[in-house]
Amino acid sequence: MVVLNRRLEIGQIVKQAHRFRERLEAVKARISASSKDIQWYPYGSLNAFWTLEKLLTGERRFPLELAGDAPVLDLGCADGEIALFLESLGCRVRAIDFPATNFNGMRGIRALKAELNSAVEIYAMDIDSQFTLPERYGLAFFLGTLYHLKNPYYALDTLARRARYCVLSTKVASFTPGKGARIHDLPVAYLLGESESNEDATNYWVFSQAGLRRIVERAGWEVLDYLAVGNTTDSDPVSWEGDERAFCLLTSRVADYARSVDLLQGWHELEYESWRWTERVFSVALREPAKRPSLTLKLGFFLPDALMERCGSIELGAAVNGEALPPEVYTKPGEYVYVRSFPARPAVVIEFEVDHALAPDEGDPRERAMIVSSIEIE
Repeated sequence: MVVLNRRLEIGQIVKQAHRFRERLEAVKARISASSKDIQWYPYGSLNAFWTLEKLLTGERRFPLELAGDAPVLDLGCADGEIALFLESLGCRVRAIDFPATNFNGMRGIRALKAELNSAVEIYAMDIDSQFTLPERYGLAFFLGTLYHLKNPYYALDTLARRARYCVLSTKVASFTPGKGARIHDLPVAYLLGESESNEDATNYWVFSQAGLRRIVERAGWEVLDYLAVGNTTDSDPVSWEGDERAFCLLTSRVADYARSVDLLQGWHELEYESWRWTERVFSVALREPAKRPSLTLKLGFFLPDALMERCGSIELGAAVNGEALPPEVYTKPGEYVYVRSFPARPAVVIEFEVDHALAPDEGDPRERAMIVSSIEIE
């Protein structure tokens, strides 16, 4: 079993990717010698790490540290080269693709997994539908897939709610075909015809650079690092010579909202990509078993003027597995953090209770007790 070294700098990772690629080529040759029915994905997925060496800055040059203790996701995994390489570094990895659009129906990744005796978990999933990701991820790789989707906004939005960080690459363009209208600075996308780009009907939306930034921001991401490669002068959506790719490191504005807990009862829908109203009684469960003898709860919330004018004061209490924590009384509107420590248990469920709430009315049919902006148990 490989011990994960999170302090591997991206330059060190690139060197290991070189060696792993040589190993993969030998494994592919062995598989091909005994089975002629696999046509390998023709583009080198591991080449992305060479670009990441140019993209990442500062502390982000240690990308494995971004993942933390959570699994890493390879979304649109092709033959799984990135997933298998990251596993070789000690990461827990999940790989997702759709057999109907995968180059070899996902036979390639499954054959490599078997040959390498890999523990990478493989999911066949149509991410161009109303899909749901099965768990939360510290870091996702979403490379060369976005422009193959009819519904790129849904994919980005869904991923933002499940991954803390994302390495994204996609095709972009500065001009419409034939060096027509300049779109570089306009937040737009060009919709390709069925055979307009590489005779590939699975190519759909090619964003301008401004368009790509707009969609990732609207879907709940913040751009940390950005790099354009290829034809960065007069790129277009359709020609080989006009090919330009954007690589981004993104951080989610919504995934960290409750990264250590699962929300149970009493929560309303996420609003403005960063907060939720609660009902008067609401609850959470610790997602993973505690790794230390005591835990600290931090609940960040906001009490608006309308609530405090109506209620005068708010008392917030909490109970861990039925055992009460000391309550707190708030008499003014504003932002607060409710912090309490308690002994760890094998399983933790915390139920919160607020003594007053806004009742449903004509403007809003919900019971509203407080606006929660963050919650952590650590």
